[in-house]
Amino acid sequence: MEKESLLKEPWLNWAIELQSIAQCGLAYAQNDYEIERYEQLRNISAEMLSYKTDIPVDKVKTLFCNEEGYQTPKLDTRAAIFKGDKILLVHEKNGTWSMPGGWVDVLESVASNTIKEVREEAGLKVELERIIAIQDRNKHNVPVYAYGVCKIFSLCNVIGGSFSENIETTGYDYFALDELPLLAEEKCNQEQIAMCFKAYQDKDWKVQFD
Repeated sequence: MEKESLLKEPWLNWAIELQSIAQCGLAYAQNDYEIERYEQLRNISAEMLSYKTDIPVDKVKTLFCNEEGYQTPKLDTRAAIFKGDKILLVHEKNGTWSMPGGWVDVLESVASNTIKEVREEAGLKVELERIIAIQDRNKHNVPVYAYGVCKIFSLCNVIGGSFSENIETTGYDYFALDELPLLAEEKCNQEQIAMCFKAYQDKDWKVQFD
């Protein structure tokens, strides 16, 4: 099912809301009866998602029902690094390409995580110049996730470093906007890369957010 149709499906919002209520309830439940009811509610949300997507319910529970505490969106950082009129993309081990980045780890800030991800995936040392955009991932990327993600794109400058072999990428290269390779669209797509080009070329760029 395409992103646009998924976002219009009320069942997806119901499943997400049920999961959120259950997760919050499990965090604050005071007795075994309450815990049992919230666990049942969480199972129902997973079964809804499994039924409509054909993803095995056990996998849904692993991806969708695996956290504790009050549910909030995850953070994902992406670095826009330019050389002339080309942007840096890292080559994933599955053959696709993406802007360097990833989940914000515990004890990392948005800035430090962006720097860390570039170092890990491209071997480069960078400094952040400015924020380009803060996006609701499900409004821009496929497939649609059953949890919220805020994607933060930052314009970065290279100050040193060189590539070294790692567990995530096999190298990096620079690409013009009209010669982009096969993208890992769950991480970044042509629309988002084009946005980064515009921000790079516009010194008065205003941060976009949704």
